[in-house]
Amino acid sequence: MKKKVLLKDIAQELGVSTALVSYVLNNKEKESRVGKEIAERIRKTAEELNYQPNQIAKSLKSGKTNTLGLIVADISNPFFAQIARIIEDEANKNGFTVIFGSSDEKAEKSWDLINALLNKQVDGLIIAPSEYSEEQVLYLEKHAIPFVLIDRYFPEIKSNYVAIDNYEAAYNAITHLIRKGYKQIGMIAYETQLFHMQERKRGYLDALHDGGVVSSELWLKEARHSMVKEDLELFIPEMLITENKVDAIFFATNTLAIRGLKIIDSLNVKIPKDIGIVSFDEGEAFDFYYCPLTYVRQPVEDIGKNAVQILLASIKKDEKISHVLLNTQLVIRKSSGS
Repeated sequence: MKKKVLLKDIAQELGVSTALVSYVLNNKEKESRVGKEIAERIRKTAEELNYQPNQIAKSLKSGKTNTLGLIVADISNPFFAQIARIIEDEANKNGFTVIFGSSDEKAEKSWDLINALLNKQVDGLIIAPSEYSEEQVLYLEKHAIPFVLIDRYFPEIKSNYVAIDNYEAAYNAITHLIRKGYKQIGMIAYETQLFHMQERKRGYLDALHDGGVVSSELWLKEARHSMVKEDLELFIPEMLITENKVDAIFFATNTLAIRGLKIIDSLNVKIPKDIGIVSFDEGEAFDFYYCPLTYVRQPVEDIGKNAVQILLASIKKDEKISHVLLNTQLVIRKSSGS
């Protein structure tokens, strides 16, 4: 096995002190008044000898591990997978690595992940909070642990967050359907008290009211996370083949849309001939569907990059609370009668 190159090996190679090598490789040559020429020689020699810094020792000395923790609802969801990749790339640009975890929308699992990541001494956390996780956010605040919430947040708790204007996004989607002539517009959402989903429902209801469309409680369905397949198999036939049927459906997430489209196809209901469809979030599966879907596009790149930058500022003890609320874009395609 090849011997690991140490600071003293570089020092001996150049005939300088180990301390001098340490100053340069830790980017402290200016504070230590090391000459530019010798600093360049030290870096070149370190590269030639393939020197690899001892990250554990470095972390112990600095009190930082240069790692970030990321907790999302489900890393297999295309929306969260895309954000995770953007966060990973942005963190890497700034010299940080990212450790991932999925809460599966369960507060207990989210709490376990937070504890596990803190035990790994991550420098900060980016979290898509689950329902009933307010206590966890308050704990992080109380212990001055740097964190940023993404996608969802709790309005009553002062914290860093990066999210979208869910109310406006839903309002615009429903207004579009009304303008296309749809009059009996249903919505399928998740059963949750999380603010982002409540805002999507509020936008849906307000758009119906402002558009002069009489809403029905039978048109708004809420699926349970633990029983989503069973609930959709009950909801969609109720919405499409009963007396009080709808002529359009707004799916509150892409995962609901993908599951819902399978059931719609099984009922031999055609889009957009028989039913108009709009979905929140895009998904690769939509590109393979026979009818291009109208969807709400979220600015995932801006969400991810903003989250990392706010967290890094918080790690550097920036006391300012940052609230970033981003706009969405309605991508209009054939499923809504375009």
